[in-house]
Amino acid sequence: MHYTPEMEKAMQQSNKIGYEEYERKLDKRIAVEKRRQDEYEKCKQMSAEIDSHMYTR
Repeated sequence: MHYTPEMEKAMQQSNKIGYEEYERKLDKRIAVEKRRQDEYEKCKQMSAEIDSHMYTR
């Protein structure tokens, strides 16, 4: 896959590694994906809490 400079910059800023290392090292890839999943779950929970507050007033 071809990665744009913007994609590389975002990967570096959010995960402190580049796409080349991400693709090459399984342990790094697993760590990145675990952080992404944790962040997704946290955001989903926050969204549900906000929704419940909006509809209970």
